[in-house]
Amino acid sequence: MEDRSLCASESVVEGSRDVWSSEPSLATSADHLVVMVNGILGRTTDWKYAAGQFVKELPDKVFVHCSERNVSMLTLDGVDVMGERLAEEVLEVIRSKPNLRKISFVAHSVGGLVARYAIGRLYRPPEKGSMKDSCNEESKESSVGTIGGLEAMNFIAVATPHLGSRGNKQVPFLLGVPAFEKVASCVIHFIFRRTGRHLFLTDDDEGKPPLLKRMIEDYGDLYFMSALRSFKRRFAYSNVDYDHIVGWRTSSIRRQSELANWKDTLNEKYTHVVYEEHCKACSDAEHYDILEDNNSDKIEEELVTGLSRVSWEKVDVSFRNSKNKFAAHTIIQVKDQITQIEGADVIQHMIDHFLL
Repeated sequence: MEDRSLCASESVVEGSRDVWSSEPSLATSADHLVVMVNGILGRTTDWKYAAGQFVKELPDKVFVHCSERNVSMLTLDGVDVMGERLAEEVLEVIRSKPNLRKISFVAHSVGGLVARYAIGRLYRPPEKGSMKDSCNEESKESSVGTIGGLEAMNFIAVATPHLGSRGNKQVPFLLGVPAFEKVASCVIHFIFRRTGRHLFLTDDDEGKPPLLKRMIEDYGDLYFMSALRSFKRRFAYSNVDYDHIVGWRTSSIRRQSELANWKDTLNEKYTHVVYEEHCKACSDAEHYDILEDNNSDKIEEELVTGLSRVSWEKVDVSFRNSKNKFAAHTIIQVKDQITQIEGADVIQHMIDHFLL
């Protein structure tokens, strides 16, 4: 049942949903736009619980916009097409609310890749000359690029396949069987169309590198990494087990040897958070060490290295003791607040660590 203390309605942006405080004075003062993005075959209500919690706890701070420009079958059109749609949608929201000053993204699964593409389109480089004179606070602020003209605060990716989904147990339900993974890479486009090609890195647009590889640098007129770097904090929430759609390694941006040793947490507030790690930005020289064994994957290594050029706060989650543990991929976002409320502590973790 929807919380009556909150207001929600169809947005001025066609097809989307906004959530804000029930008190007009609080809603008006909110200057921080939080854009929530669904995953593949998802819909705008997938983030309904989280959106409500964000506004309930930060009523005078945030304005939540749940995107619906990419829902259902539209999520099969490709990360780039969806990213362009999301970018335009966000600009429409910004234009409709002139009081907005800051922006954050909270995205689930493939939605995390779509959000990364969108910010690459929305990024605005710092004004020329602002880097030369940074002796005062105003000039320092202008020396940092913006997202759609807003100050970039938090980029939160939840169970997102940053390294793609091909091979090396990146899609757990394929059981790590090479034959299954090979067949999947060949037929995935029949099921998930253009998006499937992007996830399995089999796309070849006019001889260009796979899209996910392009997205680890500023490519053409898209500032993928500059945009990601502009956020003050970047989070990667990952399921360490029982997520049969997106593997732990790809969602946490780690090599196999870097996966953490974890144990069930005793933290009563965040029951399902089993490990947290702050990873500082690393240079290519520090990270570019391609493994020579049979499990090495050059492109995957390039993706890890590229994304590690910025710092990440990695939060590992486990629902192994949950009755619905096999639905871990959606419990982590509380897609259904009746059957998946166990993921509420993860949402609370996001709110408690959210930079305002």
